[in-house]
Amino acid sequence: MGRSRSKSPRRRRKSKHSHKRMKSRERSHANKHRDRSRERSSKSRKRSHSDSSSSSSDVSDEGSKSLIYNKKKPYNDRKMDEVERLAEMERQSLLLFQEEERKKREALEEIMAENNRKIEEAQKKLAEERLAMVEEQRKMEEERQKLRREQDKRMKEEQKKILGKNNSRPKLSFSLKPNA
Repeated sequence: MGRSRSKSPRRRRKSKHSHKRMKSRERSHANKHRDRSRERSSKSRKRSHSDSSSSSSDVSDEGSKSLIYNKKKPYNDRKMDEVERLAEMERQSLLLFQEEERKKREALEEIMAENNRKIEEAQKKLAEERLAMVEEQRKMEEERQKLRREQDKRMKEEQKKILGKNNSRPKLSFSLKPNA
């Protein structure tokens, strides 16, 4: 009938990190065995030695624990260093951003100050021009009035001459002279 398949267990496909995990497990397994053998030997030493040696074995137990902790510490240190490095990079980028914003704000303030100064100058110039125009109009009005007064004065003098008032007209005298 059909083709029979073997019932042998299928092999699982290894992931990328399985080799690393396996080595790590082997190391931790070896460390556990090493720690257990140290503990056993220290316990046997405790029984065989006096009280003074028991305090030294406690130190060796602590030493083995610190040895395990020290193996983890570089990883933790690396992580902390990475976190600190990232935090420092973020601080630096934040400082750069703040510095750029400050420079932009200062540039804008300078531009605004320059614009305000130009506006003030233009307003001052405009006011001066307006004042000059008003002064010119005043002078023109004074000239007009002066001309009008002079014209009125001439007209009055002419009228006086015509009417003969205030001895303005010369007297005519007629006299007959005998011919002799």
